[in-house]
Amino acid sequence: MNTLELQKTANEVRKGIVTAVHGAKAGHPGGSLSAADIYTYLYFEELNIDPKDPKKADRDRFVLSKGHTAPGLYSVLAERGYFPKEDLPTLRHLGSYLQGHPDMKHIPGVDMSSGSLGQGISAAVGMALSAKLSNDSYRVYTLLGDGEIQEGQVWEAAMFAGARKLDNLVAIVDNNGLQIDGPVAEVCSPYPIDKKFEAFNFHVIRVEDGNDMDQLRAAFEEAKTVKGMPTAIIAKTLKGKGVSFMEGQVGWHGKAPNDEEYAIAMADLEKAGEALCQK
Repeated sequence: MNTLELQKTANEVRKGIVTAVHGAKAGHPGGSLSAADIYTYLYFEELNIDPKDPKKADRDRFVLSKGHTAPGLYSVLAERGYFPKEDLPTLRHLGSYLQGHPDMKHIPGVDMSSGSLGQGISAAVGMALSAKLSNDSYRVYTLLGDGEIQEGQVWEAAMFAGARKLDNLVAIVDNNGLQIDGPVAEVCSPYPIDKKFEAFNFHVIRVEDGNDMDQLRAAFEEAKTVKGMPTAIIAKTLKGKGVSFMEGQVGWHGKAPNDEEYAIAMADLEKAGEALCQK
């Protein structure tokens, strides 16, 4: 896909996020929207995957370590053809397979059940080690929140990945600067994030605008050239990106829009989509 097509797709993914969270009357829109461009680039450009064969042996693996942003993952999976987009509004409903956190047993395309913060990257490291031991070619990607990396388990996993030189692993940090209790720098500062990953023997790529497809493309292309060490992509993003009243607002970390707010959000995204169509 070219950059414009990716931008249009990301805008559709954002519509799916807002629709899912509104349908659930609960969920986490802020961090789903900030990572929408990352999700889109991964699933439409980067990953070796096949929606018609979700369990194919040589597929690249993706683990959503910040599992509460499941609406973003579900929306991109639906957009990619893993299941019907019409199912998104059933998020968190009794009997729906689209649970509040990713469930590998019931959701096509989900490689790892996640949600307990800090644990996803450990699972991803295990998958990457497995590939090395089996001489398999697949790569493993995991997305973490910048609040999530306050968890000690993240750094145990990073230490192991660096020590084992897992160059088939890419850890992406969605650095939107906000977590449920406020700015990450004030709650329990993880900065400097890049220096920490470097200390654990990661090749670090800094993305100044993680909502910019060209910058994401450059980062993921660079990651593929790295040998002998895992890669960490630190992507600065905007929480709530794409929805005017959610952007940069910590209150939208874990809250659903009401009917009026939903209408405004979808109008914002429709307008953005029209602007992209005129490019």
